[in-house]
Amino acid sequence: MISYLKGAIAAVQKLPSNRVILTLDVNQVGYDLQITPRMLQSLPGMGEVVQVFTHQQVKEDQIVLYGFESLAERDLFRQLISVSGVGPQLGMALLDGMGLQDLVQAIVSGNTRMLSRTPGVGAKTAERLALELKTKLADWRTQSGLSTTPDAAPVGSVQEDVELTLLALGYSSGEIMQALRAVGKKTALAKNADAEQWIREAIAWLSQ
Repeated sequence: MISYLKGAIAAVQKLPSNRVILTLDVNQVGYDLQITPRMLQSLPGMGEVVQVFTHQQVKEDQIVLYGFESLAERDLFRQLISVSGVGPQLGMALLDGMGLQDLVQAIVSGNTRMLSRTPGVGAKTAERLALELKTKLADWRTQSGLSTTPDAAPVGSVQEDVELTLLALGYSSGEIMQALRAVGKKTALAKNADAEQWIREAIAWLSQ
């Protein structure tokens, strides 16, 4: 099993279905890794040396390497694909659409509405993700030292109203999760069940 690769960026290919192939030159051997478009945005320029954590999938006719920015992201990907109905491409789509922190928070909080915003993730798959990984990821997040969203997130019914309103205004799922995390740090708002106030504060934060 290849745990990670460290080498120079030799090429980047953008393929259909939102797939990105990164070619790393490791000691004059080129390795193709599928990465998320999100990760592509943070890569340095051509020829620069990077370390990419990997997950290797062996099929009957090919070996596929998936690349990740961090060990935590790679570990989360492996947790995702352990769930029935979630294959590698869907796992990559979830990571790309929401990012590490927001994806973990959505699963731990059972936010199936936010999870199902990812193309290919239906209501049943979102429910399975939350059901099977909620406890595992809560423990894993603590052990990994990942920061957590404060308990100040709005209560379930209010959060639904806030999310639906912000989605209708054109904000992405990732942006909404970041806004709720930031707004939730305000003690005065933490226990407030007023959806309109949460929406106003979230829009103000997103407009900065």
